[in-house]
Formats: sequence, structure tokens, C-alpha cells
Amino acid sequence: MATPIPHRKTPSPAQPAKMAAHSQAGRAMTLDFPGADKLIASLDAAVTLGDDRTVTDALRKTLCELICDEDVSLPSCVLDPISDHYARRELYTSPEHGYSVIAMTWGPGQGTKIHDHSGMWCVEGVWRGRLEITQYELAEHDDVRYRFIPAGTIEAGTGSAGSLIPPHEYHTIRNPSDKAIAVSLHVYQRTMVRCGIFTPEEEAGTNGWQRRGERLLGTDQVN
Repeated sequence: MATPIPHRKTPSPAQPAKMAAHSQAGRAMTLDFPGADKLIASLDAAVTLGDDRTVTDALRKTLCELICDEDVSLPSCVLDPISDHYARRELYTSPEHGYSVIAMTWGPGQGTKIHDHSGMWCVEGVWRGRLEITQYELAEHDDVRYRFIPAGTIEAGTGSAGSLIPPHEYHTIRNPSDKAIAVSLHVYQRTMVRCGIFTPEEEAGTNGWQRRGERLLGTDQVN
């Protein structure tokens, strides 16, 4: 993760959503908010730079800059947690490049199981608060079971950004605070409609084996 940047302004009131033209890949969505054009132009410039490593390195730097940019302010709804799950709100899908931008809101203590990104890269930046991220390496697997080794945990603060490139895509995210919300901005290589979720086997003596299930990913209302 990049070095945290301490200052962050408050997201602005949401403005009416506008829909861009449909693309062959599906719905192309743009939500109006202050600095949206600047954010999109910066992301567009990064995703055209070449191979996955070069693109994600550029996106990490770009997200860190955007988070502290006074001209860019996310809709105020990203500060609204949802009690029974972390919120996923779609802010933009590029009709030209195919990448997707999702704002996630983490209530106190909310987090994920170990999961993958269905083989696509992702860059994640902490817009507000702090998040605990643990990465895992796949140690072994058979036809139905997987076993992971923790590869390190960091607590990322506002202004930090990190990337995941398959096959190094297994991780968990958690808001470690028992009082404060956290907000993160995620740029996916393309719209992610499902991901793999790993659940530990309950039987005794399973030695850390987990089973993979597929989770269909929806988005929460932006208002």
C-alpha cells in the first residue's frame, strides 16, 4: 500500500445520476458527482499504459492523488453504511475501456471472507477511515478444496492504495474500527459480476482446508 495521506475532505451531496450510452459489453454507467470528469480522465489515462503491472502501478498512484484532490468529492451516500453487509455502489463503468469503479462502505467491524477476483486485476484505495487487508497465497488445492497461507496483513489508512493481480488475488478486507465507518474506492479491470468465496470446512482435522463457492455480486442503491 502507498504512504497514507492524512487529509480528506467530506464527500458532497449526491447529484442526479446520468446514464452514458450502452456499449457492446453491456450497460455503461456514469454517476454525476463533483470531479467525476477529472476522476474518469485520470483513470482512462492509466488504463491505456500497457501491461497489467504498468496499469495497476499507475492506477495506485492515480488513486492516491485523487483521494487528496479537493476537486474530487464522492457522493454523500458513500458515507451511509448498510447494517447487514458492506455496501457496493457503482460510480462508473467505462464504455471504451471496460473498467468499473465501485465505492464500498464498511460499517464498524464489517469485512469479507477470503475471496478472489475471478481472474481480473483490481486497484483499491482507502477514501476514508482505515481498513485491515490480509493477503493469502494458495498453498495447494484439489478438485473441491483449497488451502491458503497468510502472506501478510496491513492496516491501510486514508490515502493508501494497493493492487491485486492474478494469481495473487486472494485476500480479506475488514474495517477494524468498532465505531467509525470506512470507505474504499475499487477499480476493476472489468465489471465483476461474481467472485469466489472460501469457507473453512467444519469437520475436525481438516488442516485449514476451505471450499470455494461462487457469490453473485450486486450493487446497492446510489441516492
